[in-house]
Amino acid sequence: MRTDRVDSTPVAAQHDDNRPALGVLSDGTPYFVPIGQVVADGAQVSCHLCGRAFRSVAAHLASHGWTKPQYCEAFGLERTQSLEGADTRKLRAAVFSARLVFEPELRDGSARGRARARSGQLTYEAATAARGRAFPEQRRQRSRAAVSLAARTQLAHGNRERASRHLADVARQVARRQGYADIGQLVRDMVRAGNSLTAISRACGLHKDWMSRHLPQLDPAAAAAAYARAGDRLDARWLPALTATGFADVAGFLRQRHLVEHVSVNAIAQETGLSFHAVKSALSRHGLTATPHSAKRHAAQDRAAEVAAYLGVESVQSQRAAGWSWRQIAAASGQPETWLRRQLTTGN
Repeated sequence: MRTDRVDSTPVAAQHDDNRPALGVLSDGTPYFVPIGQVVADGAQVSCHLCGRAFRSVAAHLASHGWTKPQYCEAFGLERTQSLEGADTRKLRAAVFSARLVFEPELRDGSARGRARARSGQLTYEAATAARGRAFPEQRRQRSRAAVSLAARTQLAHGNRERASRHLADVARQVARRQGYADIGQLVRDMVRAGNSLTAISRACGLHKDWMSRHLPQLDPAAAAAAYARAGDRLDARWLPALTATGFADVAGFLRQRHLVEHVSVNAIAQETGLSFHAVKSALSRHGLTATPHSAKRHAAQDRAAEVAAYLGVESVQSQRAAGWSWRQIAAASGQPETWLRRQLTTGN
């Protein structure tokens, strides 16, 4: 350990001449890491004075004749800024934890420090010591970043408000051109006349998806009415298939076939003569969740239930939790180990 006194005046930095400096301090000392920043690469931290990476720059500073307070002040760092890599900090923390257990003096000092922190004395003394002292560049950079974030948030809020006003102005102009007081009444009348939202958008000189995208924000009630009318029109394609199956509505048919009988989406499409996407869209439109491979998954669940009943347990997973090996479960149930493992991972 170095015990000789370090001169208060920093000496010239020792560095690799092939490494380009980012700049020089007012006393002519070159630096190789940006002022106010700590550059860490994994377990190592780069030294401002020479640019090389060390597990502990604080221990390395003696080779330059610098102390940590001088270093932090010269390069705009907080006085409490760590100059060590993450691994080194963890090792020091582990050593300190052991010392707290075996060294009564250290334990007593730590207890006194915690008491001062709880009483607010440490905060008061730190504020008193910092009074009149300029903020380091590191803190200024953090403050600017925080201000920039707040400014970006405010800008995004302003942009959303401006976009909403522009959208309302476009809707108002479109309604007036068509002879209506507002966009909601325009959509209701045209929907009752049998027009889709796409057709209404085109008739108003807008993009074909304009009404679908923006009507819920402009007039939620008109959008809900338009979607309900569109659903009725789309459900009309199902009427021939429903008549043959004896169901009165699309929602009831899909619920029975897909959720109760576990018929797959592809099988329903073949049964009704519609496309896969038409069936999936109808499920979504009526608030029903489409389950991929519904028939196979249901069959796997039935099979798992039969195996559990044969073993006399609640589930295949419970046997595994009870300490049975896969080979033992397979031998007792007559099922392949791969299938049994899949039940545990997929929950089928």
